[in-house]
Amino acid sequence: MPEKKKRIEVIEKESQDAEFWSDPKKSGKLSQELAGLKEEVEVIDVLKKEFKDVKELSEISEEKDIALPLEKLEKKVAKEEFRTFLSGKNDKGDALFTITAGAGGQDAQDWASMLLRMYERYFNRKGWKAQVLHQSFGDPGPEGRIGVKQAVLEVKGKYAYGYLRREKGVHRLVRISPFSAKSLRHTSFASVDVMPELSSEEQKEIAVKSDDLKIDTFRSSGPGGQNVNKRETAVRITHIPTGIVVAAQSSRTQGENREKAMQLLYSKLYLMQEEKREKELEEEKGERKAIEWGSQIRSYVLHPYKLVKDHRTDQEDSNVDAVLDGNLDAFIESSLRIS
Repeated sequence: MPEKKKRIEVIEKESQDAEFWSDPKKSGKLSQELAGLKEEVEVIDVLKKEFKDVKELSEISEEKDIALPLEKLEKKVAKEEFRTFLSGKNDKGDALFTITAGAGGQDAQDWASMLLRMYERYFNRKGWKAQVLHQSFGDPGPEGRIGVKQAVLEVKGKYAYGYLRREKGVHRLVRISPFSAKSLRHTSFASVDVMPELSSEEQKEIAVKSDDLKIDTFRSSGPGGQNVNKRETAVRITHIPTGIVVAAQSSRTQGENREKAMQLLYSKLYLMQEEKREKELEEEKGERKAIEWGSQIRSYVLHPYKLVKDHRTDQEDSNVDAVLDGNLDAFIESSLRIS
């Protein structure tokens, strides 16, 4: 807290300078930081006061009389304690969230669309705003079902990246396939990738040469493959040295889609650098992570029984319908506690 209060004083002093507001981006970011710091300090001050009140009450009252205020205080402390698991460099910021269908044709594409619906409902529960930047649809199936090959979303909200970063990995579905004429049980896979959305200052730290970029334009498409826009407003960017390909088609103008695609590229390059550093550090220490990219993190079983299980934490829930409806708090929080 002393460090946070000192930082508040520094920002407030800076904001009194007339030059502070000449740079809207910088002043906006610092104002946001100031508001967050003040909120954190205020919460702790309130908790200290409530703790003092409960302690004084316990000295003059019976145990049963302090049970309720103590329980309320414990819940507030637990909620604040959880914030310690969201203290990473980018945890407070927005996220770029990608769902990709694995091998398996329509079943995998249908599973990817189910995951997309699940996460969109979770985002709504958290009060976050999600925008689909790019989406490629699967092949039409029975009853008009059209799955998703890949969907890229921009998720804006407090601690969006912090909460979502541990969802990265392979998600497995076991069910009776709606695409099987013989109603056979089928296992489908889809991967989730999560990246932090970088600020303009962080983007400047990543060197990207214009000569290294191949930029293509195309028409954005909808379900069934039909073109949604008549003009080529969608943008695809290939980073030639790494082979990374990103695309954006949600905006109506080519310029806005290009900007969103570049945000995706910067985030992917940043994550690639971070993963390289982590790998080098592990090799120096002689360590190997138990969970690696590409490994299965969670199973969703609909047949022959119903169960969702996280393989990292052993967190389980037999109410699969509720989980697929976005009730993910228990799974996400338990995974963050071991990160």
